[in-house]
Amino acid sequence: MFVAVLLLLTSLALSAAEGVLEGGVNPGYHEPPGWFKTSFLDLSEDVAEAAAEGKRVLLYFYQDGCPYCARLLQDNFGNRRIADKTRRHFDVIAINIWGDREVTDFQGRVRSEKSFAAGLGVQYTPTLLFLDESGRPVARLDGYYPPHQFEVVLDYVAGRHEKRQRLADYYRSRNPSPASGKLHDEPFFLSAPLKLDQRPPGKPLAVLFEQRQCPECDELHRTILPRREIVLALSNLDVARLDIWSDEPVRTPDGRTLPAREWASELGIRYVPAWVFFDGTGKEVFRAEAWIKAFHLHGILDYVATGAWRWQPNFQRFLQHRTHLLRAKGLKVDLME
Repeated sequence: MFVAVLLLLTSLALSAAEGVLEGGVNPGYHEPPGWFKTSFLDLSEDVAEAAAEGKRVLLYFYQDGCPYCARLLQDNFGNRRIADKTRRHFDVIAINIWGDREVTDFQGRVRSEKSFAAGLGVQYTPTLLFLDESGRPVARLDGYYPPHQFEVVLDYVAGRHEKRQRLADYYRSRNPSPASGKLHDEPFFLSAPLKLDQRPPGKPLAVLFEQRQCPECDELHRTILPRREIVLALSNLDVARLDIWSDEPVRTPDGRTLPAREWASELGIRYVPAWVFFDGTGKEVFRAEAWIKAFHLHGILDYVATGAWRWQPNFQRFLQHRTHLLRAKGLKVDLME
């Protein structure tokens, strides 16, 4: 079943700024995640392979230079929960709406990517077509959906809910809330322009990588960073915050000047929020890229600030020892707090 009219209107409005060809040349390529399927574009074969693994096929129609394709790859698939869910339930196949690779459709016809896309009436990028185990469309997104809406459609198709209810009804029952769409400032963040190689000696450095469309980042600032014990622990480090998609220049701990997005890519930052810690000499000593609760973040800050990483390279052993000491002092320890 195709997407409900309400969602379609939303996607059409958000898709107005799609990329434009210049002289027949696609002006800008956005690298997809490495976990997208490398396909020979025989769609019957792709659907059968996915079904054998309990997955479904998701066709991603794109064009180079499309800003909303970039947002899909960055904001949606840059969210670890959404990316993991997509990888677990779908084989994602990218199709260039101006491409010349051969696509074998479900009737055995061989056509170019652009002919195949045109035959499906693809007018917007990104367009996402979710297929069931027989190759029939379950849902179609014509244009960009922000993460909180996109994840609902993922859940609908992955859960085979089309067998029980329409997508519009499922969406209303979920009533998803958007991320704030902004970066949150904290009083302990280093001020721009960031010159991370020119800090006073002694303190370790914590670099927090975030992005604007990030509910986990919102929660970090709302429920964890304001805590007194976290603020006190952070006072033992210099703390810098960077947007992983920003072109803002930053002087890295080793003295180079790079755009923030380029440094994040070089460090291999794929999901946010992510913490990368450096010692006083600018050497990376630890990182935390998973969503973590207050107790674990506090433990990480102590692990770095005390230099415990030098004598205990296994953080989990350090954390277990720390937990034991706290409980021995009669303090309550809630690992999921």
